[in-house]
Amino acid sequence: MKKKFALLALCVVLAAAGWAVAAGDAGDPLSSLSYLNGVFTALVDSRVDERLDISDQALLEAAESGALSADPAVWTETRMKKADVLVGETGANVLLLAGSGRITYDSGAVVDTTTGTVAASGAALQANHRYIVAEDTAASFMITSKTAVLDHQGSASRMESGEVDYNAMAAALKELHLFKGSFTGYGQGFDLEAAPTRLQALIMFIRVLGEEDQALSWSGAIPFTDIAKGSDAEKYVGYAYEMGYTNGYTATLFKPTGAVNAYQYTEFMLRAMGYSSAANTDLSDTLSRAQTAGLLTAGEAEMLRTDRFLRAELVYISWYALETFLPDGSRTLGDMLTEKGVFTQMERESAAMLVTGWRL
Repeated sequence: MKKKFALLALCVVLAAAGWAVAAGDAGDPLSSLSYLNGVFTALVDSRVDERLDISDQALLEAAESGALSADPAVWTETRMKKADVLVGETGANVLLLAGSGRITYDSGAVVDTTTGTVAASGAALQANHRYIVAEDTAASFMITSKTAVLDHQGSASRMESGEVDYNAMAAALKELHLFKGSFTGYGQGFDLEAAPTRLQALIMFIRVLGEEDQALSWSGAIPFTDIAKGSDAEKYVGYAYEMGYTNGYTATLFKPTGAVNAYQYTEFMLRAMGYSSAANTDLSDTLSRAQTAGLLTAGEAEMLRTDRFLRAELVYISWYALETFLPDGSRTLGDMLTEKGVFTQMERESAAMLVTGWRL
């Protein structure tokens, strides 16, 4: 274990502790080879071994409690939510893959190895920058966005907040075959930190209807010139257009990569449950109608009016839509999808166990 981190620890000690290498008096700034190979190296090795002994013990204790892997050389990717904190100790490496966060520490240093500078306490984390916690430092990496993905290595522990867990809702919807994510190679492909596209919103809408199989078996022609012929996108769009679920952006364009907003996606959910139809093109009161239908609470409607609409919010609306009663009041959307065979009752119960906490 010590062999793996000796070089890293040496770099951190040199960069962050600010040791001065000198031989002779102040008038001679050059160090002799014998000094570097002898006294200085022995001193560094001694300090590194001392710190690694402490770090190893902390890692073993954390591993025994199930907090993290016993192998500090392993990079661990973690989805986190707002106000979650990753506390890194000496030698820990942290990389922000998605979302936003900030670094804080009382003393010592955190080195941004991407820029070769010390990151100030309170500074924002920069995406895809590698941070190393210096000697005698305990640094907190706090998430400031609704969701984020951190990659970390070394001695670290996680403190959970009580904020809304959009990550858990995404995992629950995946369990129910409703949310399959993207091809992004990190964060389980959830991309909760990105804005959803019109095509993604339409696909989710069709899945919530329980009609994905019908969509993927559709064949026909569509008037939209910006949808690739023979693609799955053509099937989803063609099916929805034929069924009257969508009117397209214009008569000949669908704009599949265009952004979708909270009003548009909420309207999709209302249509899926029978509270609206494609004939309704006035979306100014969509969030109010969603409250009346029981799809949204007042707090959720206010959040959607003011916050930037991301895939995290798309997941949130979709998850709680499953608990919403249909217009006749006889069953919920989740009940209907269970009856249609989209997911089983066992899968539904398993998914429900993933999501804890209160609604907004």
